[in-house]
Amino acid sequence: MMKLFLLWALLLLPVGPAAAQEIKMSQTAPLEQVYGETVEDDALLPMNELDMDFGYALYETTVDVEEENPTLTIENVRDYAVVYADGKLQGYLKDSSKSLKTNLPIGIHKLSIYTENIGRITYGPEILDNSKGIYGSITLGKTDLEGWKMTPLEIEECDVAGITFKEGTSSIPCFRKGCVTVSNPAQETFLDVSGWGMGEVWINGQYLGAYWEENAEKTLEIPAGALIAGNNEIVVFELKNNEQASMTLTDKPIFK
Repeated sequence: MMKLFLLWALLLLPVGPAAAQEIKMSQTAPLEQVYGETVEDDALLPMNELDMDFGYALYETTVDVEEENPTLTIENVRDYAVVYADGKLQGYLKDSSKSLKTNLPIGIHKLSIYTENIGRITYGPEILDNSKGIYGSITLGKTDLEGWKMTPLEIEECDVAGITFKEGTSSIPCFRKGCVTVSNPAQETFLDVSGWGMGEVWINGQYLGAYWEENAEKTLEIPAGALIAGNNEIVVFELKNNEQASMTLTDKPIFK
């Protein structure tokens, strides 16, 4: 009798996926749905002058390229920037690497720079200038760039349930969404984000956390109760667009 009771109790315990469970991110949504108020200025303005203490901002301008493959150089990059031209990825910049060679041909192009403030400095000489975003001088080849539109991206504050998605992919930073059916949610489940670049995740409208490919841990722990029995929605904001198409539910953390 005791053996039957123990067997019955074990069957009632929540269990994780028997194997890794793939979540295909088949839908996308443009970031225009979470744009804050755009500020226009000839000069680059740091995030604090855009009324931002943290998060993401988009800097845009039009450039007239006079020589092929010019180098983009920014005086200050705090803390991370992803550079696109005409919707095509050009490369990445950070505080320790402020220049990149583009692959732009001669002509008129739209330059879009997505930036993230990873955190405030609380020690050292830079505490006296704790500005974030990109600011100071910026050149493309021999040309000083002006005429900027700067827009806060209200990512972490957004209600993802109100975002409109459609089937398809995107070549620029955007929201991605996928669904997964879970029959019996486990007490301990992880979301494997291996291969993805940098971004934020929500599960069933609940903010889960941020990921970055340079971190040692490649999973985000999903708290008990976040997954439900049945259909679950996973929404991702991906900044770097590493052309990944899926994430995975797993029962253990993964480290590189």
